[in-house]
Amino acid sequence: MRISRILILFLFSFLFLEADSIKEQKLAINKESNTTLNMLYKTYPKSKNEISNAYGYATFSNIGINLILFSAEGGNGVAVNNSTKERTYMKMASAGVGFGAGVKDFRAIFIFDTKKTFDSFLKYGWEANAQADVAAKSGEKGGSIEGSATVQPGVHLYKLTKNGLALQATIQGTKYWKDSDLN
Repeated sequence: MRISRILILFLFSFLFLEADSIKEQKLAINKESNTTLNMLYKTYPKSKNEISNAYGYATFSNIGINLILFSAEGGNGVAVNNSTKERTYMKMASAGVGFGAGVKDFRAIFIFDTKKTFDSFLKYGWEANAQADVAAKSGEKGGSIEGSATVQPGVHLYKLTKNGLALQATIQGTKYWKDSDLN
């Protein structure tokens, strides 16, 4: 009986984790976006020019887990229109199948060359991919194989591993969508 009470209390405590105000959540996402951009510019200096000349960009902070034949990722981020400076707050989730083991804390940065590709991402936000990567990093030690890839004409993607250890070869679908609570 005592264990069930503890479990119920534990589960209800998660209902109140969303206590941050909308303003605080936006500030946290914007801060993480700036950190991600600085990490990108340090790793790939040419990306700063790519982003300044693009129609827009989006940054996402994600956690991914791979357990034998199943992979899942989740996170949030912000898409920025370079012309208007308008920010659209977004969420992401991914699920896939394939060989894998480990946990990754990573960042995804999309660069949109045109209004059409930017608006399409905000409206539809789908990405489906086959992925094979190796990442091993803890703090400043370790490394990963990462860089820019063209997702579709006019859309470039950088993925940076912040911390994590993962070996995976998966096929997964990823959905990005507007965060209705923050927009």
